[in-house]
Amino acid sequence: MQRYPRDLRGYGPQTPDPKWPGGAKIAVQFVVNYEEGGENCLLHGDPHSEAFLSEIVGAQAWPDQRHWNMESLYEYGARAGFWRLYRLFTEQKIPVTVFGVATALQRGPEQVAAMMAADWEIASHGLKWIDYKDFSREEERAHIQEALALHRLVTGERPAGWYTGRCSMQTFDLISEIGGFTYIADSYADDLPYWHEAPEGGGEDLLCVPYTLDVNDMRFATAQGFNSGDQFFSYLKDSFDALYEEGCAGQAKMLSVGLHCRLVGRPGRIQALKRFLAYAQSHQDVWFARRVDIARHWRHVFPLQKGRLCPSRLSEEDFIATFGGVFEHSPWIAERAYQAPLGGSFDHAQGLHAALTWEFRKASEGDRLGVLMAHPDLAGKLAQAKRLTEESTQEQASAGLDVLSDQEREAFTALNTSYTAKFGFPFIIAVKGLTKDFILQRFQERLENGREQEFAEACAQVEKIALFRVKDLFGEER
Repeated sequence: MQRYPRDLRGYGPQTPDPKWPGGAKIAVQFVVNYEEGGENCLLHGDPHSEAFLSEIVGAQAWPDQRHWNMESLYEYGARAGFWRLYRLFTEQKIPVTVFGVATALQRGPEQVAAMMAADWEIASHGLKWIDYKDFSREEERAHIQEALALHRLVTGERPAGWYTGRCSMQTFDLISEIGGFTYIADSYADDLPYWHEAPEGGGEDLLCVPYTLDVNDMRFATAQGFNSGDQFFSYLKDSFDALYEEGCAGQAKMLSVGLHCRLVGRPGRIQALKRFLAYAQSHQDVWFARRVDIARHWRHVFPLQKGRLCPSRLSEEDFIATFGGVFEHSPWIAERAYQAPLGGSFDHAQGLHAALTWEFRKASEGDRLGVLMAHPDLAGKLAQAKRLTEESTQEQASAGLDVLSDQEREAFTALNTSYTAKFGFPFIIAVKGLTKDFILQRFQERLENGREQEFAEACAQVEKIALFRVKDLFGEER
């Protein structure tokens, strides 16, 4: 048995109403990445120069050498770009979250003082702005802990948010183990915050406030990117419009905008950002917020529900006890489904039903016939003797099959006898929501089918009954 660690469902077809403050139709959040002085550089103890996100097209790392041009481009971000962004956001009174690389913050005391004076949130962007994919677990943990200590030294407090950026497969687990964070941003998986539960064995559950790489000025420095401020503004506007429209339709979201001092801080680009700020401010019901404000709101309105049913986290015994009766008297289907690589996409009714149904469909015709044979006759002897399963009892009662007149009971008895004699298995129909008259009509109609057609129809009805039962277990509306 394996478990698939990814969740490809998320909130599904109907996202929750985030209940943004003031009834806002959209939450707009700006991130200023402060990385200048934390990038790869021999002066920082790195083995090569930086090669990522700069004006130098096709830049390559220089092993054992300083790269003067690269260094000066980063210096522009600290010396000029930051202050241009600072003036723009403070003049517009728009809150900002800073993703601050700890070593970069340490080398920019005036910039940090300005951030704090403006009440910008300063989240941690790690110790250094480098790629952590090849770090060992111990090395990365040491960098995280050193970043937290340095962040507190520079700002006077521990960061509430964390964003590594170029993270490893172990980053989430390490942040969970270290704990104490209001949110983590190392995800691009949604337009709303969501919970990431800690792995079994320890750690804190993490609230993810997803970041973005598309609504991001980094595209000025990538091959698939923006060539002009007009393109950047157009993309910002379109992103805002789409999400605002969804918010007006009752499915509000969050727009996260990523910025870099050395990129959008250039004169030829800042005007596009300025135009977008004016455009977003021209709309009603827009909540401009820091990421920590969004995280605190989400934690208050949508705390993690630990008691909810999560099939992918159940033991085999509990899984079979919970779902063994979904297919009538056929626990072997749940036994086989448990061995499949279930993940977060199966921790809801539709997904779990799919996992069970696949095992039913993969089974031999003989095994599927056994499932059909396990179903009782409608209003038959077992029902009269009150020997049905709890699920079948409730289902038949919902259609009024427990209160038949003598004439109706005789009709069902005759149809049951004729149907079983012809097909070799009982008549099966998902009765919930149906009337007695409709069921009798379908009974008579299906008696005219051939066996192959009716076998397929009976299997389809079994799957439909299973879906009703799974939804009941999850407490979902049908």
